[in-house]
Amino acid sequence: MPSLDSLQFPSWMLQVLPVAFLAITFLQSSLDKIFDWKGNLGYVTQMFSKVPVLRGQPKLLLGSLTVLELSSGALSAAGVISLVFTGSARLAGVGGMVSGVTFLALLFGQRISKDYAGAASLPPYFLVSLAAVYFNRG
Repeated sequence: MPSLDSLQFPSWMLQVLPVAFLAITFLQSSLDKIFDWKGNLGYVTQMFSKVPVLRGQPKLLLGSLTVLELSSGALSAAGVISLVFTGSARLAGVGGMVSGVTFLALLFGQRISKDYAGAASLPPYFLVSLAAVYFNRG
């Protein structure tokens, strides 16, 4: 971590902040799914009840999304730790990439279930994942 008065500090913050945002977003969301599995399963079951291809798969859908979100959050958190203690951006970049894929999965689910308002709320989050990838590239 560069010192607060160094010229590198603002650039370093551009690396850390989007990844920290993703870590908080996905760790909270995945832990909510784990600790309130029943409530989330009810929501997913209802959400996909009118989608013939996905109607019978709520446990698979919720499980897959939970794994994606937990992976995104854990990789992003590890990326923040790595940036702080070693300066390495590799994990932060991977966290941003996996987060982007997770947002695309969420977008697909909301669009296919015709939750257009929910889908419309995702682009700002997706842009944060793109910023995490961009600022933590090689």
